[in-house]
Amino acid sequence: MIEIVRYTPEMRPDWDELVAGARNGNMLHLRGFMDYHSDRFVDHSLVAVRDGVMLAVLPANQDGDTLWSHQGLTYGSWIMPSKHIDPSVMLDVMELAVDYLRNNGFKHLVYKPVPHIYHRYPAEDDIYALWRCGAQLRECGVSSTIDLANRLPLDRGCRSAANAARRAGVEVGRCQDWESYWQVLGQVLADRHDTRPVHSVEEIRLLVKRFPDRIRLFTATAGGELVAGVVMFELGPVAHAQYIAASPRGREIKALTLLFDWLIAHYAEREFRYFDFGISTERHGTVLNRGLVQQKCRLGGRGIIYPIYELNIN
Repeated sequence: MIEIVRYTPEMRPDWDELVAGARNGNMLHLRGFMDYHSDRFVDHSLVAVRDGVMLAVLPANQDGDTLWSHQGLTYGSWIMPSKHIDPSVMLDVMELAVDYLRNNGFKHLVYKPVPHIYHRYPAEDDIYALWRCGAQLRECGVSSTIDLANRLPLDRGCRSAANAARRAGVEVGRCQDWESYWQVLGQVLADRHDTRPVHSVEEIRLLVKRFPDRIRLFTATAGGELVAGVVMFELGPVAHAQYIAASPRGREIKALTLLFDWLIAHYAEREFRYFDFGISTERHGTVLNRGLVQQKCRLGGRGIIYPIYELNIN
């Protein structure tokens, strides 16, 4: 018999073990990543248990009468092992989870499934179960992703820009100077978008300390000056780019194009399956940043959706 219970810290070893071997889990779902921002969210993660054994886990937080899966994560659906769960079992888990939420005063479930490119093995059982329970699509973001096993070449303009950066003496590679890059990133975000990085430099260094082999900084320099950079999260079969920035000098000499050209080849050689640039949508998916998505497509990216569903518990 399956039972839905709330996560407690004593469950952490079993939770992390399940995520490590799951079809659709990655670093984002490990407690060491989730709990670094535990002061910002009220954790209300759920665990499906059968005969005393952890069957599946749902990273989640509570916000009033809504359960989110999870507001601090890009995505975080039911994380499923390779064995023991098929669509029939997941339907049971989802229906029991809805009963749990109803019995505990929740009115809504906002659910962010793991996009299929992050699956180690097919794992969309939960989307079927969501639909069976009456969930509706709430919003839809679109990301740009490269299939590294069959990647498209850079377009002519990007090839020209990368060659120009090489002629300008731009050098690219891994970097450990997080403080210097965070200064560049912070200035670019403030000047161009009137915002700041979601993670402070102290937070990103904490995450790097916890996951040194999965979070890496790559930069471009010119004449010893750091002019562009990308933070890479290595998430199962996907190399995910985020915190992308170039200084005015870096934009002038096309340093970021050369850096991406190098990174795409680097991760293809390391046998990652996908290179994901992240979403190019705003305002809950209703606005497409056409310039941004076109830049990513010129590098070879094509559309992958990041859907979010909502289920009214009544």
